[in-house]
Amino acid sequence: MGDAHDLVLYSYWRSSAAYRVRIALNLKGLPYRIVPVNLLADGGEQHRAAFRELNPQRLVPVLVHGERVFRQSLAIIEYLESIRFEPPLLPQSPRERARAQALAQLIACDIHPIANLRVLKYLEREFGADEEQKAKWCRHWIAEGLSALETLLEDNPSTGSFCEGDEPTIADCCLVPQLYNARRYGVDLARFPTLTRIEQACLELEAFREAAPERQPDAPAA
Repeated sequence: MGDAHDLVLYSYWRSSAAYRVRIALNLKGLPYRIVPVNLLADGGEQHRAAFRELNPQRLVPVLVHGERVFRQSLAIIEYLESIRFEPPLLPQSPRERARAQALAQLIACDIHPIANLRVLKYLEREFGADEEQKAKWCRHWIAEGLSALETLLEDNPSTGSFCEGDEPTIADCCLVPQLYNARRYGVDLARFPTLTRIEQACLELEAFREAAPERQPDAPAA
């Protein structure tokens, strides 16, 4: 299968899903190489035949480890957990583990998919949505999801410095990219003090800062 030095991440600098995996890789201290996939250039490099062979869904991230190919950000993070346990991103207690996974899935499965690039392109192509209409769509659905997440986290005894307890988990790997995305579309985050408090705790860690979109090799020059 190869050792950790064989890890190759197909990523796009501003992809929320790829951002999650970069955070997890950094938290685990796993060395990896990024292969950029420009989702916008020339109609999107994800549609090229070579990438479709890696992922028929034509989505990033894709993680290649030796001869194995892994898709879907949450599955990739769980795979990383299996090859390097420390520090754990999935709590050991069944209840705590389930809560961390549920919070991660709320973001990755319910908020992110309906405001991603291919959905916005469909709205434009099929319904003639302009840039402001697409941004309004994103603001609505992101705010709806974040409101539920805030309710689940505020005043919950399981919420600590991070989403679940006092160490970052898979839930925090998902939260920070989603808040980055929320700001892109102008969501008022003042409504979510618990989420932004946790985000600040995350951003005190170099693993989160190094994973930021602007620090990626394919990010546009400032």
